[in-house]
Amino acid sequence: MGSAAMYFHSATAFHDLVTRIDDDQWDSVALGEWSLRSLVGHTTRAILTVESYLLLDDPGYPNVQNAEGYYARVYRDLTDPVAVAARGVEAGIWLGADPAQTIADALSRAMALVDAAPPERIVSIGGLGIELPEYLRTRTFELIVHSIDISRATGLPHGQSPDAIAATLELAAGIAAMRGDGELLLAALTGRGALPAGFSVV
Repeated sequence: MGSAAMYFHSATAFHDLVTRIDDDQWDSVALGEWSLRSLVGHTTRAILTVESYLLLDDPGYPNVQNAEGYYARVYRDLTDPVAVAARGVEAGIWLGADPAQTIADALSRAMALVDAAPPERIVSIGGLGIELPEYLRTRTFELIVHSIDISRATGLPHGQSPDAIAATLELAAGIAAMRGDGELLLAALTGRGALPAGFSVV
């Protein structure tokens, strides 16, 4: 399955999960300082950023090699955790009274832009460029990881496919390897060691 198809299927599964959230769950604590609404809002940004970035001009060249490089280098350098948390809260408020419909509308807009994009389309991120298929891999990663977070917070099945989870796990391992943590992760996955407390590839 190509990255655009996997992205669409993962976003659709996320949307389906949101439709099953009870009204009385939205203000409950979900992840760290985020309420469930803020967590869903943050996850929705994996759709909103595709739309907003594809509306920007093509920078003309990629200088971020792939999704692994995005997380191992760019994400680490450009991401401010405080700002990320605040944007999640803002996105949660933006979802409004009918989050499922708001997400469905956003996904429709984003996929129209993806479908219309030429194969060589480069996406501009913070002044850098990454090929659209590789950027969509990063957005699928976010959708999968946070759908699992939402599932744990609500008790609802996340609905993400085994193929999408496998692709996300592959990307996580690639990020670890690019960061120099490949041997550490491999030892843990094969029962030959334990990961340090708080270990994360992002």
